[in-house]
Amino acid sequence: MIVAGIDIGSLSGKCVILRREDGEKVVSSAVILTTPDSEGTARDVMHKALAAADLTIKDLSYIVSTGYGRVNVPLAQENITEITCHTKGINWLFPNVRTILDMGGQDCKAISCGEDGRVLNFVMNDKCAAGTGRYLERIAAILDVPLTEVGPLSLEGLNTPVEIKSYCTVFAERDVLILLREGRSKKEILAGACDAIVKRIATLMLQVGVRNDLSISGGVAKNIGIVRRLEKRFGMNIAIAPDPQIVGALGAALFALARVQ
Repeated sequence: MIVAGIDIGSLSGKCVILRREDGEKVVSSAVILTTPDSEGTARDVMHKALAAADLTIKDLSYIVSTGYGRVNVPLAQENITEITCHTKGINWLFPNVRTILDMGGQDCKAISCGEDGRVLNFVMNDKCAAGTGRYLERIAAILDVPLTEVGPLSLEGLNTPVEIKSYCTVFAERDVLILLREGRSKKEILAGACDAIVKRIATLMLQVGVRNDLSISGGVAKNIGIVRRLEKRFGMNIAIAPDPQIVGALGAALFALARVQ
């Protein structure tokens, strides 16, 4: 039995192919940039994941879509919210986790879940992009730093971080330019930017209550600077999936498998 989950987010499209034999097994996955055409993004990321597994769409028994563009994926038989799918995916990967932080491209969600992977409570950030992948992308672009280096460099600036007071991405960009003119280093500025994000995120997490264990999903979970700061703030280790970006698609695939069964 083979199924698929598709997650069409604001910045990237993800697909996970899942096979059920003696147990659930991820056969392949794929991640591409999201385009204005959600249907086209879903088709392209699905094709990439199927090709990696040497399968065709005819081999799939069921498809579930999630994410912002989930309702625009006609090849899916069902669509489920990203909050539910991220919780499902994390529960499968880390059954002991009770608090989930989903840090996506344009929003951030703090989720409390039960031992069965059921969502008990959640809080989302407001429409501002602060605390999201888009915020980090804009700061990295101004500093001309690859996004993959933001986390490590921010940790090097821990001893002398600057304060970025503006949560708004536009005003934060202005603050960064001012700091550069004042001669502050990129490491110091990145440390300040990551500190600002963690401060914003911590407020969300406290609203749902932080219970052991804690996990982060979404692309921002790849930022070691954010992860280490949150671990220090809450005094606990954070469980990170091998690829946190595909957790939502994994959850969708798990729901697809459940529907077939």
